[in-house]
Amino acid sequence: MAGLSAQTLNATTVLVFGDSLSAAYRLNPVDGWVNLLQRKADREKLDLTFINASISGETTRGGLSRFNQTFEKNKPDIVILELGANDGLRGFPPKVIKHNLQTMIDFAQDHNAKTLLVGIYLPPNYGKHYTAKFQDVYVSLSSQYQLPLIPYLLEGVGTDQSLMQADGLHPNAKGQPVIAETVWQSLKSMLVSPALPDTSMHQANTAEKQRATN
Repeated sequence: MAGLSAQTLNATTVLVFGDSLSAAYRLNPVDGWVNLLQRKADREKLDLTFINASISGETTRGGLSRFNQTFEKNKPDIVILELGANDGLRGFPPKVIKHNLQTMIDFAQDHNAKTLLVGIYLPPNYGKHYTAKFQDVYVSLSSQYQLPLIPYLLEGVGTDQSLMQADGLHPNAKGQPVIAETVWQSLKSMLVSPALPDTSMHQANTAEKQRATN
């Protein structure tokens, strides 16, 4: 956590809103990457609180149905939005996935929270056309809202069998520290500045939607 200290970091609450990849599926929760980041923050005496609201099997539709209430209950400064894998595995339309994620991002920005968007890669057997459309959901949202993006949460893990569970889909305990480091590399730059997120892009998007409906 080089570059951060109690003097450079205001009290920050991070809401992790994801699926089994963030919920420590079939693992002791203390070994999950979210808890590993909390432990690192505690060791460094950073006023940083991680709240893990991830649910195994969650889809973007399910996440959307509970997002507002979860957000208002915890009032996070940052949302790590890690959803869509289960949608992709079930072949849901990418435009629906994008709409659900976009609605959650809109709500977070309307409430002055930053969003770290987290993507995932689908197995190649889903076909080039669908996998490309699926991956573009995250890339286009990141560009549209100027959000930091982790394109592949399992970078350095997903292709290493020693770091994956037998199902080939979920990381094991050995893979969790690698994921924690991947997330931290994107998250740490969001923590230093106490400034509120730039909502100009969101305001432009809202205005465009209003024009389209008139």
